[in-house]
Amino acid sequence: MRVEQDTNLSPGAKGATADPGRPDAGYQQRREQGRAARRTVPRGSHAGWAAAPDRPDPVDLLEAQAKGRLEELMPIRYARMMASPFAFLRGSAVVMAQDLASTPKSGIQAQLCGDAHLLNFGAYASPERTLLFDLNDFDETMAGPWEWDVKRLAASFVVAGRDNGFAAADCRGAAQAAVASYRQRMAELSEMGELEVWYSRIGEAEVKGLLSSARKRTAKKLSKNVQKARGRDSLHALSKLTTVVDGRRRIIDDPPLLVRIPEGDEIRAQVNAILESYKRTLQEDRRHLLDRYDFVDAARKVVGVGSVGTRAYVVLLEGRDRDDPLFLQVKEAGPSVLEGHVPSGTHEHHGHHEHHGHRVVAGQRLMQAASDIFLGWFRGTEGRDFYWRQLKDMKGSAKVEDMSPEELVLYAGLCGWALARAHARSGDRVQIAGYLGKSDRFDRAVADFAVAYADQNEQDHASLLEAVKSGRLQADAGA
Repeated sequence: MRVEQDTNLSPGAKGATADPGRPDAGYQQRREQGRAARRTVPRGSHAGWAAAPDRPDPVDLLEAQAKGRLEELMPIRYARMMASPFAFLRGSAVVMAQDLASTPKSGIQAQLCGDAHLLNFGAYASPERTLLFDLNDFDETMAGPWEWDVKRLAASFVVAGRDNGFAAADCRGAAQAAVASYRQRMAELSEMGELEVWYSRIGEAEVKGLLSSARKRTAKKLSKNVQKARGRDSLHALSKLTTVVDGRRRIIDDPPLLVRIPEGDEIRAQVNAILESYKRTLQEDRRHLLDRYDFVDAARKVVGVGSVGTRAYVVLLEGRDRDDPLFLQVKEAGPSVLEGHVPSGTHEHHGHHEHHGHRVVAGQRLMQAASDIFLGWFRGTEGRDFYWRQLKDMKGSAKVEDMSPEELVLYAGLCGWALARAHARSGDRVQIAGYLGKSDRFDRAVADFAVAYADQNEQDHASLLEAVKSGRLQADAGA
């Protein structure tokens, strides 16, 4: 899939984005089609944000999204979102998806992350055991306008910078740096062949190259974080999450954030059938590898901010012995926040995807340079969809609260690069590059949007605080 036409565009714009799969859709024609889209949707039109008079109440949207989640965990979600405007942004993808739907779009589509804020990027191990930097959260993935991911990313840098107490110019500068990096990397990717784009990745060498101009202190901090990521594996999780009782490993019970599933529970009785169903979604060699592990224990685990309330579990398996662990995370997959907002004709949640768990896995495999060997999906007996992945696999995320303004700008460039690479694998990179052009016009416009949306996000955060204060919502950190 390269391009899905936005049927909401004017007839003139429709002609600007032909199917690149046609024999006559050559490279230069595709680039011109991207440039032609500017006539209908100028790059400067992406600047600014103003809420419509009929904009839905953000608290209403959060309450609607909570339906079907574990009610007893929702106070934890709201407590986590209350912590700061940035925490609110992380947990309110459903609110921003609603808002982005009303913003200008070029009509060029790609597979979206759907929640591309700056903490949904990070380091992880490839199957070859090398560290990569990439997007790492795909719960909301779906085909849609590529601009939406870019705008959410840019806004997250302004919000995070404000949380750090940075000057307005530094916050805006980080947002603009993310967009500029996206534009520049997309231009480079548009000149590459298909396989070259598919095999492109951001590894340690690429990250070090990006930081070559940074101060020694910044480079040293990065090296330290890389070493920490290498140590985050199943053995590391074993020491933190388990204890030995009567000679057997078991997950520590620490409610409400970590609740061990007791012996005799229906979920434990079904675990072998669940494992077999999930294994069928893996490659044959990986099924063979997983067959070497035996089930030991399982627990429900509260994860993230926006995901709190969805059903998420940790499963402990053992290989050769109890010191050869494998932790898998099983996470519920519901409808994407983008559903109902993507242009007509681009819905794929029940097209070639079996269900939402499959949608998440397929989107991740399409967007990431390399994906977890145990990434798979299954549907539960109650019709709930889930996906599986390793809990700890040399995963590392940025500590934004510890960053300086300079470091935030460098990190913005890294995220913009990763997002461009992910979009280039599914969207028409030549058309997107043609639309973006060589000037910084789009960069400045989206930076303006990011600043204005950060103001909106602060107002929405205040609405959440008021909803808790009035008793409309209950909030309890739970630990």
